[in-house]
Amino acid sequence: MCLSIPSQVIQIDDANIATVDTMGVQRQVSLDLMPEAVDIGDYVLIHVGFAMNKIDQEDALESLKLYREMVDLMDAEDLKVSQGNS
Repeated sequence: MCLSIPSQVIQIDDANIATVDTMGVQRQVSLDLMPEAVDIGDYVLIHVGFAMNKIDQEDALESLKLYREMVDLMDAEDLKVSQGNS
């Protein structure tokens, strides 16, 4: 199973390469496999370096909220374990 975190397009260059922000991490992905036009500000789902689908902003923000909650819970659990409070 593959989970894709919504990534927001922040720049598109002339070679059809987008710079995206994924939860604060920026990277470049190809837009060559996108079936529809992509604009700055859009959210996309990525697989192995290619943007594959657009996701609407409301769904993207809800997914990002859930991912942040999971990360926070894992961080809290790691802290408990490192303090010997498992």
